Amino acid sequence: MSHPELWDLSIAHMDCDAFYASVEKRDNPDLRDKPVIIGGGRRGVVSTACYIARIKGVRSAMPMFQALKLCPEAVVVRGRMDVYADVSRQIRAMMEDLTPAIEPLSLDEAFLDLSGTARLHGKPPAALMAGLVKRMQSELGITGSVGLSHNKFLAKLASDLDKPRGFSVIGKAETVDFLTDKPVRMIWGIGPAAQASLDKVGIRTFADLRRWDEKSLITRFGQTGLRLHQLARGEDARRVKRDRAVKSISNETTFSDDIGNPDILDGHIWRLSEKVADRAKARNLAGRVVTLKLKRADFSAITRRTSLSDGTQMADSLYRIARALFDQVDHRLPYRLLGVGLSDLIPAALADRSGDLLDPAQSKRLAAERAADAIRTRFGADAIRKGRALR
Repeated sequence: MSHPELWDLSIAHMDCDAFYASVEKRDNPDLRDKPVIIGGGRRGVVSTACYIARIKGVRSAMPMFQALKLCPEAVVVRGRMDVYADVSRQIRAMMEDLTPAIEPLSLDEAFLDLSGTARLHGKPPAALMAGLVKRMQSELGITGSVGLSHNKFLAKLASDLDKPRGFSVIGKAETVDFLTDKPVRMIWGIGPAAQASLDKVGIRTFADLRRWDEKSLITRFGQTGLRLHQLARGEDARRVKRDRAVKSISNETTFSDDIGNPDILDGHIWRLSEKVADRAKARNLAGRVVTLKLKRADFSAITRRTSLSDGTQMADSLYRIARALFDQVDHRLPYRLLGVGLSDLIPAALADRSGDLLDPAQSKRLAAERAADAIRTRFGADAIRKGRALR
């Protein structure tokens, strides 16, 4: 590589290449040369796809039936989140060897601030990042792409320029010229709706965006306009933050066949509540807002939520609240999707303290759940289950 600022830039973004699919191909060599899609059954959506499948047009979040029309020869693999999380932890440990300033965005990507690390390691940030992806491949069998620049916006943009196994650099001197003819949809967070709003006023490229002054953009788009004005010039003052606050915890499932039977749906509500509770307990968090998400067979969506004066992280409480929300809905049509979520998160120590005067048995149920948690921790997740989980 050759670039006049290569040894001076210190903000990096590393994004694994088709992470879930890469792990599956690593663990099953028979999949190496085949198109692989990670996701549920035909009624689900694509979590990710390998690059062979992407050539056929398969994309993340695409309905599975559509993906299989585009690539009928694809091998569909159900995700193994525990395995992906373990690999992610190993990658994170490799990053920690380089810098403590790491801001994960998901299991497979993160920002790194390598400012000042050259003195510690005797190598500039560019060499450290090249070493990271080389180590990932040799020790874990996982490849990644790196973007290196002078701020987070440009580093993330750069990491997408030459995937897979890419290493792209955007220097300060070239920033404005580099962005000029690029489409504004490259801005992280600009989806179809935002793009449509920008199209209405003739903003399709960064050059179009730079023709608007700051005041006009704010008048038209509110506070988003200020950020657009800055990004149009490649400006991004956000720092790499080591710990990003978790805003919500949720879990949902898409059924292989539409379900209208309340007893079967009740079992799903319990299992989803248990998964959300397990994740909250693992993070030592609780939530004061419980949300139930439903999607009918005709794709119409229903969301119901309720606020609690005293937050919870307990599966029993989550289930009872979610079931009450479910009972408020008119169930004339069967459902293709069900989800349970917890938000307005607080420390667990502040939750599940007051009890319920109208439900004197609640304290006994919560004590039983904590005892069951201890058994599962010692003997495994399947050591003890509630009968309703079998529905």
